[in-house]
Amino acid sequence: MMSFEGPFLAALIARLAEPKYNLAAYGVAFSFALIIEAPIIMIMSASTKLVKDAQSFIKLRKFTYGLNWLITLIMLIILIPPIFYFLTEDLIGLPSKVSNLTHLATIILIPWPGAIGYRRFYQGILIRNDLTRRVAYGTVIRITTMALTALLLYLFTDAAGVVVGAASISAAVFLEAAASRIMADGIIKKIEKQEGDDKDVLTYKAIYNFYYPLALTSIIGLGVQPVVTFFMGQSRMAIESLAVLPVVTSFVFIFRALGLSYQEVVVALMGDDKKDFKLLRNFAFLLGAALTIILASVAFTPLSDIWFRVVSGLADNLAEFARVPLMIMTILPLLTVLISLQRSALVSNKTTHPITIGTAIEFMTIVLVLLISIKYAGLVGAVAATLSFVIGRLAANIYLTPPVLKVIK
Repeated sequence: MMSFEGPFLAALIARLAEPKYNLAAYGVAFSFALIIEAPIIMIMSASTKLVKDAQSFIKLRKFTYGLNWLITLIMLIILIPPIFYFLTEDLIGLPSKVSNLTHLATIILIPWPGAIGYRRFYQGILIRNDLTRRVAYGTVIRITTMALTALLLYLFTDAAGVVVGAASISAAVFLEAAASRIMADGIIKKIEKQEGDDKDVLTYKAIYNFYYPLALTSIIGLGVQPVVTFFMGQSRMAIESLAVLPVVTSFVFIFRALGLSYQEVVVALMGDDKKDFKLLRNFAFLLGAALTIILASVAFTPLSDIWFRVVSGLADNLAEFARVPLMIMTILPLLTVLISLQRSALVSNKTTHPITIGTAIEFMTIVLVLLISIKYAGLVGAVAATLSFVIGRLAANIYLTPPVLKVIK
C-alpha cells in the first residue's frame, strides 16, 4: 500500500504548474529525508528481534527515542540556509529555482524522520506478537491521510507541487506513527508486566552491537540517494533525469515493496533452529520471479506509455525519457526479495556485520558505475542511475551468499 504513495504524488505534481522543476525538487528533498532517517529505519528489525519483556522494551524504547531526537537535530542543522544551499547548489549543482523549492519541501519534511523511527519501533513489537494485520491498518491510515491531504491541497489551494507532495507525506507518516502506538497499547501493557530472565538482560552495549551494523547498512544504502542526485546534476539532461527518476523509482517500488517487507517475515518465522529456511527461500524466489515478470510486462510493452502519460501525467517528452530507465530496473524486484531473504537470515542469527559490508559493496559499486557511465561514457543521468542501482544490488547479493550459506547450515 505504501508503494502507491510515490506514484500518486508524482501524478499530482506532474499536473500542477512547472512539473519538471517541482518533480526534480521533490525527488531531491525526499532523498535528503531518506538519508537523514537512515539511522533509525532498521529499528523495526531490532524491536522485532529484541523486545521480549519489560526490561528490553524500556531499554530499546529509550534508545529509539534518543536516536529520533538526534536525527531530527541533524535535519535542522542541514536546513540552515548557508549549509543547505552549499549542498544543493555548490555541491550538487542544482539551479537556484530547484534548490529553493527543495529547501521549502525539506522544511515541511522535518517531522518525517522522527515519526518514521517512532512508528517502526512499535510496528516491530506488533510483528513479533503476530499482530501484522494492525501494521496494515496503520498503512491504510497513512495512505488515506496522504491522499486526502494531497487532494485538498491540489483542488483548493495554489500550493506548488513540491509543497503538495511534502505536506501530504509528512501528515500521513505522523498520523500513522500515532496510530501504531495506539494499536500496540494492549500488547505493551502485557509486555510491561513480563519479567525477564536475569541472565538475559538487554544492555545498551548489546543494543549497540546488534544495531550499529544495521544502522550503518541503512546509512550507506540510503546515502546512495544524495550521491545519485549529485551525479545526475552533473550529467547530460540533468533536469529531465531528476524529474523522471522519482516517477520511475516510485513505480518500481510498487513491485519492490513486497520484497522489502519480506525481511521482517523471515525474521519472525524462521526460528532459532532455521528449519523453515528452505520453505521461506522457495517462497522468496517465486515471489521475486513473479514480481519481475509482471514489471517486465509493463516496461517492455505499450503499457509503460499508459502509465507514464495517462496515470503519471508526464509530458510526452518526459514519458519517452522514462522508458529506458524503467526497462533497466525490471530485474530489481527479484534482487530485492533475494537481499531481504539474505539479510533476514543473518539478522535471525544476530550476525549483522556481513550486512553492512554487503551494503558498502553495493554503495561503492553504484558510485563506480555512476562515475564511469556519466563522467566517461557520457550516459544520460537517469539511465546511468538505474543501471548503477541494478549492478550495485547484484554485487551485494553475490557477496552475501557465502555468509548466508554458512549461517543456515
